[in-house]
Amino acid sequence: MMFQRLFLLQSFLLFSLTTATATAKRLNTIPRHSPIGPRVWRDQPDKTTSCEVDEEGFETCFYNQTLDHFNYRPESYDTFPQRYVINSKYWGGANASILVYLGAEASIDGYRDAAGFLDDNAVQFKSLLVFIEHRYYGHSFPPGAWGKRGYFSSAQALADYAAIIIDIKENRSAQYSPVIVIGGSYGGMLASWFRLKYPHIALGALASSAPILYFDDITPQDAYYSVVTKEFREASETCYQTIKTSWSEIDELASKPDGLSMLSTKFNTCKNLTDASELKDYLRLMYAYAAQNNSPPTYPVNEVCKGIDDDASGDDILSRIFRGVVAYYGNQTSCYVNKVAYQSEATLGWSWQRCSEMVIPLGVGDNSMFQPNPFNLTDHIERCKSLYGVRPRPHWVTTYYGGHDIKLILQRFGSNIIFSNGLRDPYSSGGVLNNISDSIVAVTTVNGSHCLDIQRANPSTDPDWLVMQRKKEVEIIEGWITQYYEDLYEFKDPFLIIRGGTKVDAAVSG
Repeated sequence: MMFQRLFLLQSFLLFSLTTATATAKRLNTIPRHSPIGPRVWRDQPDKTTSCEVDEEGFETCFYNQTLDHFNYRPESYDTFPQRYVINSKYWGGANASILVYLGAEASIDGYRDAAGFLDDNAVQFKSLLVFIEHRYYGHSFPPGAWGKRGYFSSAQALADYAAIIIDIKENRSAQYSPVIVIGGSYGGMLASWFRLKYPHIALGALASSAPILYFDDITPQDAYYSVVTKEFREASETCYQTIKTSWSEIDELASKPDGLSMLSTKFNTCKNLTDASELKDYLRLMYAYAAQNNSPPTYPVNEVCKGIDDDASGDDILSRIFRGVVAYYGNQTSCYVNKVAYQSEATLGWSWQRCSEMVIPLGVGDNSMFQPNPFNLTDHIERCKSLYGVRPRPHWVTTYYGGHDIKLILQRFGSNIIFSNGLRDPYSSGGVLNNISDSIVAVTTVNGSHCLDIQRANPSTDPDWLVMQRKKEVEIIEGWITQYYEDLYEFKDPFLIIRGGTKVDAAVSG
């Protein structure tokens, strides 16, 4: 099984490398959305329906998922094992609430820790906790996955989640359990879209750091890197100026006869640079990730700037920039910049999604600390055609989910969505930052970073503003659930209803 998976991966990589053309441009690699890091490729288990319980009490299950929810060709009825994890330790029993984390572009393994918000609030809500893996990631691969990548889409993923949630509720006699879906970044987009597409399944959604407006030119394409620039400039004016000046310094040194070799030595690269863009792309992404994840207690932007601003007499600009690299990545590594990177299924999967529907026009404008490099849709289309033989659909997300005039549209029919953002997160520039209605609300913090609110709470290091942000989110969700039980009591036989694990009768409820 492992050999077959590796063979498929190698074949896919070979296809990608041999068909790639000179149309590929810089900035094709944009900062990953996921609140957790990349995961390695794992073997897919043979089990498709059974569950196993680990020493922590988590049940790992595999649902026999339909390949294609929207067509009726013979191939559409193919199935694959889709993984999900359940924690029933705190559940109040049938019809108590269910918190569902919608997995995104990575294996579900890391989300159990990264999405600590669920565990932190399970006792209060007496919740069943469910973590569902996105198709084509982790262990949830259809047979011959890459040959069937046309079924790899957000709409199919949402339908997957719906099928699994319904199955869990049926198997656990939880017909009236209110379901709250939660996700971060791309997963946050999925959570908000799930509430809009499947309101009969999810009572509400917490969409953390979800840039649902970074499509179809709703958000200026340079917004992301403008926030990165603002963050570094606020941290240190001299750091900002050093970074801004460094690009021309890199270009000037690279233009010399032995310049690339000198750059390779100065930045302790893992292999000799073949082009200055290798180094510049590495630095750009480093600054982006530092800003995106600029969270307490470490605050990576401050650490990078401390390295750059460190008073070392006689150091040139590029030496200062390298000190920033060491400050960010640490000095435990033997080399930097162009390490041999393992191409995980997360990397490959997100590349495909960006070439199909997740066309986020993210570029660099004139007013930033970076060299201008605007997003070019024509170049992106040509690159995707060379890699996968398909044209991206840049308008499909807004066609299928909406986005234009979102306040006007959603206040008419939408409800029960929390859009949470930390304004230090560059992706917040494409998020919903203002209330749309009484129940579609924006919860923002000036100093918050990417998906910080749904990560596990740390009482010893969490600042007051983060504690209050999470408290507000919990209060909103609690209000949804309370209203749900009141509505349920009104429309159903009160003697058959369970509220939070306790039977409700007419005498008690009044």
